[in-house]
Amino acid sequence: MPQLATFRLRLLLSSANHHHRHSAAALSFPKARSSSTSLPLLHKPHCRSYRSPLLLANFSSLPRKPYRTDKRNSRTFDRKGSTLRESLDKKGSNSDKGGLLAMEETEGSRKAAPEGLGFNRKRAEGRDESDRPKKNLQVKVRKLNPANTISYVQILGTGMDTQDTSPSVLLFFDKQRFIFNAGEGLQRFCSEHKIKLSKIDHIFLSRVCSETAGGLPGLLLTLAGMGDEGMSVNVWGPSDLKYLVDAMKYFIPNAAMVHARSFGPMPNSNGSSISCTGKFDDHLVLIDDEVVKISAVLLKPNYSGASNVAAEKCRGSNSPESDVNATKPGDLSVVYVCELPEIKGKFDPQKAAALGLRPGPKYRELQLGNSVKSDRDDTMVHPSDVLGPSIPGPIVLLVDCPTTLHLQELLSLQCLSPYYIGSESDVPEGSKLVNCVIHLTPATVTTTDDYQKWMSKFGTAQHIMAGHEMKNIEIPILKSSARISARLNYLCPQFFPSPGFWSLQSVAKNPNQDLLARPDRVIPAENLLKFHLRPYANLGFDKSGIPKASSTSEIIEELFSEIPEVENASKLVNQFWQNSRGNNEENIYTDANDILTEEPWLDDRTLPSCLENITRDDMEIVLLGTGSSQPSKYRNVSSIFINLFSRGGLLLDCGEGTLGQLKRRFGVQGADEAVKGLRCIWISHIHADHHAGLGRILTLRQDLLKGTPHEPIVVVGPRQLKRFLNAYQRLEDLDMLFLDCYHTTEASLEAFESYESDENGNAGENDDATLFSRGSRMESFWKRPGSPTQISAVLPIVKSLKKILGEAGLDALVSFPVVHCPQAYGIALQAANRTNGAGKIIPGWKIVYSGDTRPCVELVRASRGATILIHEATFEDSMVEEAIARNHSTTKEAVEVGDSAGAYRIILTHFSQRYPKIPVFDEGHMHKTCIAFDLMSVNIADVHLLPKVLPFLKVLFRDDMVVDESEDANLNAAAAL
Repeated sequence: MPQLATFRLRLLLSSANHHHRHSAAALSFPKARSSSTSLPLLHKPHCRSYRSPLLLANFSSLPRKPYRTDKRNSRTFDRKGSTLRESLDKKGSNSDKGGLLAMEETEGSRKAAPEGLGFNRKRAEGRDESDRPKKNLQVKVRKLNPANTISYVQILGTGMDTQDTSPSVLLFFDKQRFIFNAGEGLQRFCSEHKIKLSKIDHIFLSRVCSETAGGLPGLLLTLAGMGDEGMSVNVWGPSDLKYLVDAMKYFIPNAAMVHARSFGPMPNSNGSSISCTGKFDDHLVLIDDEVVKISAVLLKPNYSGASNVAAEKCRGSNSPESDVNATKPGDLSVVYVCELPEIKGKFDPQKAAALGLRPGPKYRELQLGNSVKSDRDDTMVHPSDVLGPSIPGPIVLLVDCPTTLHLQELLSLQCLSPYYIGSESDVPEGSKLVNCVIHLTPATVTTTDDYQKWMSKFGTAQHIMAGHEMKNIEIPILKSSARISARLNYLCPQFFPSPGFWSLQSVAKNPNQDLLARPDRVIPAENLLKFHLRPYANLGFDKSGIPKASSTSEIIEELFSEIPEVENASKLVNQFWQNSRGNNEENIYTDANDILTEEPWLDDRTLPSCLENITRDDMEIVLLGTGSSQPSKYRNVSSIFINLFSRGGLLLDCGEGTLGQLKRRFGVQGADEAVKGLRCIWISHIHADHHAGLGRILTLRQDLLKGTPHEPIVVVGPRQLKRFLNAYQRLEDLDMLFLDCYHTTEASLEAFESYESDENGNAGENDDATLFSRGSRMESFWKRPGSPTQISAVLPIVKSLKKILGEAGLDALVSFPVVHCPQAYGIALQAANRTNGAGKIIPGWKIVYSGDTRPCVELVRASRGATILIHEATFEDSMVEEAIARNHSTTKEAVEVGDSAGAYRIILTHFSQRYPKIPVFDEGHMHKTCIAFDLMSVNIADVHLLPKVLPFLKVLFRDDMVVDESEDANLNAAAAL
């Protein structure tokens, strides 16, 4: 088989990888023109000979079997006609649901669609308003309760176990809730610990960056979809908040946008820096009512006393060097001061009676601080006449001092001096007693002598160190997910290597050890730690809600008691790796109740040629997030890490919490190495559950590689994503190059190649494919609004991607359009050919990822001969109408796409969160398929064993194969499905 020149797109549809026994069911397409290779290419855009609905008749349709009712299952699953063949027979009952091929785009218009597989045309074209937020979301206005009986601050441990984001802090009152910082994973954490997001009134950001605000977009979308009318919240932050709001508007509907309230100095007219003349030496009062007074003190980095190197590192290369008072966006930090009203003294009814008052409403008025008229004579009775001495209201400070340059500013602030008391015996006149200081400051700053001396100024205050404390990695904040991971790891450690729990054996000494030597005053933050403010009798710490540490052994013992058969199942699964070529009699496993019988189709011993002599350091697929719409207790949203080991890695989609999932899979330090090694990030479409984690990944990579020679990472995505990244890049340096998915389609890449040939004087056979051929589809593309007007603007990035792919051992990365929403794509990755010791050429593996889509011809074509097809399967087979309405696929439809394309193995992912632990599926058509779980890792050397594990997963989750009907409402709640 002749090897193609690199990047010439032999493209991905080679059937030479293997000959599947269902190949007769695969679609057959006309051969593409090719004069240099026998490998079939995807059709060029002007080739329309394949556009016939009759082609769909060849989709494989396995024998139809009704769902069996498991005696342990509380629900019987009916199978409604969901085969692709049956879908073809449905005549257009809905004028907005067109045929499968209706999504093909021509020069600025769409052709009429032939009757075919249903989809929601309005949704695909971005005109579906059914699940968008209401047009006018009102900020919640609650009736205040000045006589609050309960109030506390609580650590919401987002990022505490993985150190990927800043923890959040909840300030709780009877009728109001305030949250400080909204890092990635906040709503998943709240779901885990039953903290109602609908009760939140205000969100305060201590800094405006991905670390503190990465969870905000997803949170806003969720709140906007709650209930019949939706809701919104006030979001407060320094003036940098403007940059974040400007960036989010590119993918969050206007109705869901925040009621943003920024404070502090405004950016310069060019938006590049913030002029900070003088010191920020004043309180900015944000909220002042009968419940609480919240004020902000701004911190900026003090460059005047810093070395040039340190100042330049913090300031950034784009900031003006001449203005020592100028800061770049993202540099501002905030100290929040929360002051509760004073606690009135105890009411003395005897004094009230002596002053002529009868028991009744006037007693209440006096307790509220209001004067009343005596019932006996014409005199006024004042609260001080009948109340004992008042107690000052509790005070809480939240301090975020991110660098030593900010520390210099913090030490010089005079507006904080009223809160300094020196010692218990030396309390200056007019001082305010601080009860609790929550330090969001990193350990690199808190361990300095200057910071510790500053802490001592608060006298008897209790200090909570909420910066990244290494001890917190021992207790996962998402215990439900960690428990599932530990069980899966026991059953099949080869596919589920992460046990969900980490050890501190190799961790160095706690950098705050000296501080923690005073346990009465300084303690490390722990998940759900409380500090009570009211009732006053309970003032102080409350550790009763802190989750207890669990161990893998405890979880497995619990598993044995629930499912005793799992021990034998684990032994059998391990035998697959000891004897992975075929099965024998001892590999047939049944228990007394016939729970599991290994299926006869599992004895297929034929391996595709691309797996010949494959090594374990070639490629691994890590499913970081396998849920849809919004994070849940058990599944994070979409993200796939293609681990190429020493050659780096790629991310396919990057939903919120992707970094946290990387750290759960590879450990805190291991994930940093994975992020540094990323070569490319590819985003399928601009729904928040597929890209909201991108900013955190990019900023961390930039920080990790700062000071070392490196190339910007290439981000490939739909063109709307570029607008978001451009806007966000004014806030944080993302260090990336952007490439529109359209530029990585087969047609575009061929056009780029032809253009390069023309430029080099090699024009000839592909003249008709150049970008500027009169009347070609490509001609109209370059004139579209928002697209480059010159090929020279894109070609250098395409060349950079080509170089990156070559270094990573890949021949091609090709995007193709799918049917979901405007500019939705799937992707195909083709590895380079290898040569064995005998000189034989071994074809490279091929991975196809569907993104979000209905089954469509483009996806089938791209999946021809795939080694692994990763396909979304949002709904069960009985919900085909819902799948059509939302332009998703059912489980059976996803499998049939793989069957029709002759894919060797299929991994199903992107499950609706209505399936809490395992989706509903019919094992009758899962002969080469496996269900994905978060942190599942599939090495290319083990891919042939994927279907063998599926029956044992059913044993592991035999009591969990039910639908969570309470999640149905959430399907309509999120705008980003």
